[in-house]
Amino acid sequence: MAIITFYRNEKQLIKKAIAGHREAQQRLYDTYAPKMLGVCRRYVKDLHFAEDVMVNGFVKVFKNLDSFKHEGSFEGWIRRIMVRESISHLRKQQFVVFDDTLYEEKAHKNKIDPVALDVEHIQSLIDALPDGYRTVFVLYAIEGYKHQEIAKELGVTESTSKSQLFKARKLLQQGLQKQNIIGYGTE
Repeated sequence: MAIITFYRNEKQLIKKAIAGHREAQQRLYDTYAPKMLGVCRRYVKDLHFAEDVMVNGFVKVFKNLDSFKHEGSFEGWIRRIMVRESISHLRKQQFVVFDDTLYEEKAHKNKIDPVALDVEHIQSLIDALPDGYRTVFVLYAIEGYKHQEIAKELGVTESTSKSQLFKARKLLQQGLQKQNIIGYGTE
C-alpha cells in the first residue's frame, strides 16, 4: 500500500518541489499540465509540437521554481512561461508569417458544421489564421496582453501588433460569415 503525501497548500508543495521531491514535482505537473497544454495549443497548431513546447516549458518552470516570489498566482507565473516558450518555438520554426493568402488556403480545409459553434470550432478558425495574426490575436484576446507587451515580446512595433490584431479579427469575422454563423453588422 502506497502512502500519498498530501500537502496542505500550494506554497508548501512548491517548497517541496524546489527541494527536489519528485512527488511534489509530479503533483504540480499533474495539476497544471492540462491547462498549460491548452495555452500552448493556442499558439502551436500541431498537438505533438504543443506537447513538446509544454514539456520544455515545465523544464523551465522546475529550473526556475525558486524564483517564484509568491506574488500573484502560481498558475499565472507558469502561464507566462508557457506563452514565452510557445513564442520561442514559433520563432525557431520561423512560423510567424504575415500573409493573407495562407488564411484562404487553410480556411477551406477547416470547414465545420455551422450548426454548432463550440470551442473546437473557434479553435479551428483561429488555427486557420496566418501564424503572425494568430499569435497576436491569442496574446491580446485570450491572454490579455497589451499591445506594448505584445510588441516587446514579439520584437515588433505596437502599430504592427494593432494591425495584426485588426486583420486577425477581420479574417475571423469573414470565416464566420462564410459559414453563415454571424450575419449583419460584422464588417
